[in-house]
Amino acid sequence: MAGRDDVAGFPLIREPLLKDVGAPGRNRRVLPAPFDVPQAVDLPGIAVLPDIPDVSEVETVRHFTRLSDLNYGVDNGMYPLGSCTMKYNPKMAEAMAEALKPVHPGDEAAMGSVLGLLFLLQQHLGEICGMDACSLWPAAGAHGELTGMMVIRRAVDAGGSGRRKVLIPDTAHGTNPASCAVAGFVTENIPSGSSGFLTAQTVEEHLDGDVAALMITNPNTLGIFEEEISEIARLLHENGSYLYMDGANLNAILGVARPGDMGVDCMHVNLHKTFATPHGGGGPGGGPVLVKEGLAPYLPLPRIVNDGHGGFALDREGPESIGMVHSCLGNVAISIRALAYILSIGPSGLRETAKAACLNANYLRSRLAGLYDLPYPTPTLHEFVLSDRAFKGTGVSTMDVAKALMDFSFHPPTVYFPLVVGGALMIEPTETEPIEELDRFALAMEDIARRARENPEELHGAPVTTPVGRVDEVLAARSLILTWP
Repeated sequence: MAGRDDVAGFPLIREPLLKDVGAPGRNRRVLPAPFDVPQAVDLPGIAVLPDIPDVSEVETVRHFTRLSDLNYGVDNGMYPLGSCTMKYNPKMAEAMAEALKPVHPGDEAAMGSVLGLLFLLQQHLGEICGMDACSLWPAAGAHGELTGMMVIRRAVDAGGSGRRKVLIPDTAHGTNPASCAVAGFVTENIPSGSSGFLTAQTVEEHLDGDVAALMITNPNTLGIFEEEISEIARLLHENGSYLYMDGANLNAILGVARPGDMGVDCMHVNLHKTFATPHGGGGPGGGPVLVKEGLAPYLPLPRIVNDGHGGFALDREGPESIGMVHSCLGNVAISIRALAYILSIGPSGLRETAKAACLNANYLRSRLAGLYDLPYPTPTLHEFVLSDRAFKGTGVSTMDVAKALMDFSFHPPTVYFPLVVGGALMIEPTETEPIEELDRFALAMEDIARRARENPEELHGAPVTTPVGRVDEVLAARSLILTWP
């Protein structure tokens, strides 16, 4: 430890490198030297051994333990990433996935049971979303988007229309255009209305004979429900086009409204955002794709089917299918976690999940809207977007706010997205946060807003409690140093 200073009630920890701690003689060997064990392996070409720091065992263990303590995850505290939902993962669901570890793919009886569980998850997801068929194989949200757009591409080609245009609102998720491009489409950005949602009139103005689909996120990245989605679906279908819904924000309407009932033809679900499976480094993820009956023949292979004897099997035949998108059965353990979550809380629990997510977000919005700029006054659901516009006269930016939050032991929210809001702060507390944590976050944001007005220079130096201070990100990007000298 290089020292501790107390700053605003938080310890300053500067962890030095082991090479700076080491010194000759600090590592007191406890084994006799020279060893009486013969050398078993020659290392040709290596004339000099690596420069290993001369430190003791206790110094080494404490160094890496302190570094591990600096890792921040949802088990440490609130992770208010809007759009990139990070919420607590129930340990019960983790235990259910662990129980599958001994299962060997060659054990037909055991694999039959696993297929039965996966089939059950497909049924539940179909019922929750109001869709007719499901594939669990996509490995994450963006992979689910790509798979869904590949399904639509195959359907368009099978129909002989050759359509290649996909409309995407400016409030969509950032991966949507990339997924369309990889699937062989070209995209056209269309503006959302002044209230933050897409209007049917705008969609109608952009429809023509080359539009294969509209790709919409609902609720969108502003947290606003697309209230004209049913009329938009009608216009698309009359034009011979499909409606794809990015289901990343399904947790806002879970058990309350079903995308299939709104006219959605194809969608993906992020299991890590809606059904409490690990996200990011805690993954891998899961991005099941669901479709209406007309698109079912194009879903990926293999398909889980009843074997006619009360069990389940894999059907690898499907001449209209887009083929395989993932080896074997996708990320099985993630699917099992999601199923355990769904079964454990049931239909009423799913509805309560959505209500709590919306309540938590609106509680924070009501606390912060008067201190930060709220660009869209339209009611929001599970997340909301603020901006740094209220601080323009002080020089305090969204980045300053995000960095300052780290001094309160919070991971910053999503910043500078969606692009329709300049200096955006996108906040999503999720349904898993208790009121005490929401209050702690609100107090931190209130304190930052006060300092932005009274002492803005102080925020430019944040964070001050982290092992590394503010990094010059522009310089770092231009002058990459990828190895330690």
